Amino acid sequence: MIKKIIPIVILTFALSCKSTKVVTGGAINKNLSAKAIIKNHYANELDFNTISGKMKIDYKDDHASQGFTVSLRMEKDKAIWISAPLGIVKAYISPKRVSFYNKLDNSYFDGDFSHLSKLLGTDLNFEKVQNLLLGQAILDLRKDKYLADISLDTYNLQPKNALELYKILFQIEPKHFKIGNQQISQPENARVLNIQYSNYQEVDSRILPNEINIVAKLDDNESKIDIEYKNIELDRKVKFPYSIPNGFKEITLK
Repeated sequence: MIKKIIPIVILTFALSCKSTKVVTGGAINKNLSAKAIIKNHYANELDFNTISGKMKIDYKDDHASQGFTVSLRMEKDKAIWISAPLGIVKAYISPKRVSFYNKLDNSYFDGDFSHLSKLLGTDLNFEKVQNLLLGQAILDLRKDKYLADISLDTYNLQPKNALELYKILFQIEPKHFKIGNQQISQPENARVLNIQYSNYQEVDSRILPNEINIVAKLDDNESKIDIEYKNIELDRKVKFPYSIPNGFKEITLK
């Protein structure tokens, strides 16, 4: 199961902090254009140097379910580090590298983003993964034209010109213009990645995701992940200890 969980979890972390205030609500401005909504989304992008803390993850698919807690460390634009208790499972992501190892079966994976892109049917890089962690759009909304409408107290953005292979939907909450939901799908391949940010919280006058729910559908398989975030600290000095143990067997993600 760990070989399924780690790649998906790598893509779908969210963040929180102690002494936080949950942010809800926000009034819809029906006169905002798609361009203005996108401008506000990037104006509210999180400003930080590092993030560290823990989170509880509940995973479920068609065959099994499991809950566990991991430690998280992150340095903006440079590294994402994840560790299970006692370092039994560790993962390290940089702009050029995606790697994790598992002491339970003495295995490891060490490669680039092409493997994860193929696994989830979505073209990935470090910037896109980082955006997912922070409640930002996985795609750069400033590079294309979008149509905007309003549904269930959120702004909905869809590409003005439909894409040939993908369907894309971004829902942006009105209070701080962070992502409420983003979905990328490949209907012909029966692949869907849906990431819902249930609510946000204010930490040191900065807005972070508070809860996140993920559904990843790959062919006939569906995986669900619910994440609860605890004890995150911003801008403390952090290290990223990571070294694949000698004698471990390399695995291939399929």
